[in-house]
Amino acid sequence: MPDNKLCLEALSALSGCNVESTSGASQLTTQDFVNVVALKEFYKQEGFKELEYPSVGTLSLHDLDGQDLYSAPPALTEGAPQSIRTTVKINPDDFFHPKYNYDFTHIKDGDAKFLRGNEQYIRPCGWNRVALRVIERYDDGDSWLGTGKDAWPVSYHGQNMDGSFGIILTHSGCPSDEPKFLDAAAASLNTSETRGRGVYSTAHISVAEKHCKTFKSRVDGKTYKVVLQNRINPEKRTKCQREGVWLVYIPEGCSDIETRAIVQESIRPYGLLLKQV
Repeated sequence: MPDNKLCLEALSALSGCNVESTSGASQLTTQDFVNVVALKEFYKQEGFKELEYPSVGTLSLHDLDGQDLYSAPPALTEGAPQSIRTTVKINPDDFFHPKYNYDFTHIKDGDAKFLRGNEQYIRPCGWNRVALRVIERYDDGDSWLGTGKDAWPVSYHGQNMDGSFGIILTHSGCPSDEPKFLDAAAASLNTSETRGRGVYSTAHISVAEKHCKTFKSRVDGKTYKVVLQNRINPEKRTKCQREGVWLVYIPEGCSDIETRAIVQESIRPYGLLLKQV
């Protein structure tokens, strides 16, 4: 398993918070964490500047992509946005589940086929998966995490998979053509007919990788990509016309509580994926 400190850095990069270790109770469960990651992206696209989340408080939605994880906040000048990361404490023993770690770094599946929830599971070959502690954490049991008929399909969540990503709904090509799709999306008008309002994810790790967070680790000085590996509720998603792109739709007028409930009922995380650049 990667060093715990490296994993905390990865969580920090995904959430935009300073995630630190504690021996006490975690401020966020694994489900809370995917909620925060998804909701921050959603509310940012909706034009909000902050997100209120229980047990954590106010989270800034200011774009911190270009800011080093460990740099001090920039000096405040008149008219400049304040960029301060919220500190979140988690207990690694309660958050990670090393028994189920799996290193896909040197694995190549070739023509091998895998299924989860009766749908193709494209394994994250080339990535190192740190398992999250999710077993026996949900009232409806653990069948969602299995391989049987009641299992949920696998999805990957990368950053910046927003409404502009949803424009790409009519092309039937393969994920390797992604840059071409993105260029077309950027040139298109973002209308209600071409995009959905909500949280996007994908069955293709290659697509998620093109939208993922990258960070330079203080632990070893290396640069890593990070993606969340989830299961998605097949009854709560909308399949886009482009194969392997899914939307958890959030209707207009939903309160913050209703929005959080939709995400929580739709997406459950079980792996933190790391890949050295």
